[in-house]
Amino acid sequence: MTRPRSAGPAVGDPLPTLTIPVTATLIAAGAIATRDFMPVHHDRDYAAEQGAPDIFMNILSDTGYCSRFLTDWAGPDAMVTRLAIRLGVPVFPGHTLVYTGEVAGCSVQGDEDVVEVAFRAATDLGDHVTGTATLTLPHHR
Repeated sequence: MTRPRSAGPAVGDPLPTLTIPVTATLIAAGAIATRDFMPVHHDRDYAAEQGAPDIFMNILSDTGYCSRFLTDWAGPDAMVTRLAIRLGVPVFPGHTLVYTGEVAGCSVQGDEDVVEVAFRAATDLGDHVTGTATLTLPHHR
């Protein structure tokens, strides 16, 4: 059971699921926004020539969605101080990316809660991203 945010996070607390329907537009827009002009992220023919069934999401977009997943849960006063991700299977248009995670550690340093989170983002093909993160939040008394 998730504790009220006013009580502060606790080890084992689940983070709310984030579901992202993946489209070609989402993939191409993320690549363009992150200035990644590699054709495998916007040109289906080029991606096919490289052996991929379609265009696929770039790592900079993945990093952004991981940060969104964390801060949607932690709130606007949170600061992501460490983010470590490992890529797994690619994500293609038509897939649904589902983020899940849980609090893996908590401590108090000064007037901040330091929270460790373990998370994953998966599709029907398997884990797309797995990772850990450290966030700081204002301490809840």
